Amino acid sequence: MATAIVGIFVLIALFFAVKGVLKHFRGESSCCGGGAITAPPKKKLDGTIIGEKIVDIEGMTCGNCKIRVEQALDTIDGAAAEVNLHRSHAVLKMTREVSNDEIRQALAGSGYTITDIRVK
Repeated sequence: MATAIVGIFVLIALFFAVKGVLKHFRGESSCCGGGAITAPPKKKLDGTIIGEKIVDIEGMTCGNCKIRVEQALDTIDGAAAEVNLHRSHAVLKMTREVSNDEIRQALAGSGYTITDIRVK
């Protein structure tokens, strides 16, 4: 009898663990920072967009990561970012030529790793 009760508790715990892991991998959990953060308004660029760069980024796992990366890249003057969490990249629209070093500097120390930067 005791074995059956322990087994039921293990199955319940396993169910909630799997549910949390699936939620995390879909980017729906609040893994970063303990709770959902609200996204600020999207950055608007003044002027003509002269180009776009694709920035491949490792380490993003949830909506909070997406917001943090967009905020960090939006600090670049003349550039606005939109992150695609499932593709693990950001599209950086530019009104001026932005160097790869500027992009790397914007994410330096954030815990995210840039694996590639290419012109779209």
